[in-house]
Amino acid sequence: MPAIRRSKPLLLAIAMGLLVAASLAGLASAAPNPPGNNGTIKIDDTPFDDAPDNEPHVGCSFQVDFYGYDEGDLDATVTFEAHPPTGERQVLLTDTVFIGEDDNSGGGSEAGLDASETYTLDFTGITPHPVQGFHVKLTINAEGSQGADVKHKVFWVTGCVPAPTTTTTTAPTTTIAPTTTIAPTTTVAPTTTIAPTTTTEPTTSTVEPTSSTGDSTTSTTEPYPSTTQS
Repeated sequence: MPAIRRSKPLLLAIAMGLLVAASLAGLASAAPNPPGNNGTIKIDDTPFDDAPDNEPHVGCSFQVDFYGYDEGDLDATVTFEAHPPTGERQVLLTDTVFIGEDDNSGGGSEAGLDASETYTLDFTGITPHPVQGFHVKLTINAEGSQGADVKHKVFWVTGCVPAPTTTTTTAPTTTIAPTTTIAPTTTVAPTTTIAPTTTTEPTTSTVEPTSSTGDSTTSTTEPYPSTTQS
């Protein structure tokens, strides 16, 4: 009997220890930031609401809703990328969103909504699928996670018209050469002086006839021309 009485306090102490351990475990599970990659994201099309339903086909403007993230000075980095089959992978937009307003209670329900952000993406240079539109991959990296911190969503965006390509036409530059005025050339014909022609008239000498009286003989000398050369 005495041995049995001595064992009762020991059993009682063990029982109390188990109760304390169970209480501590319950408090740990109720902590505002439990271990793990807490939180979830949903894509929301218009009309926008807080319901945690994911819509993989949205218009050009849409929302990203954040649910069940941890409490604290915590941000999520948001990255949108073009995704095959509509074009090569390329970043379309990045953003930072505050998600630590309250604890993770409510989880992925409407009560656990931590943030909502509206986005419109620029798809210039990307050819859309003729029916589905543009294929987009969303990546979320959330602070406060213990372990992995990344979440993904892949969805389609329609109704976005790429900005028109602006073509600038440059008119050719016309250079006008200065005008050169050339004075007219005056040609003076050489002056030709013609010497006057001198004509020498022939000189005529007339010899008067000589009359001699004697022996009744008359001698008459006929005049003849006498030419004097100059």
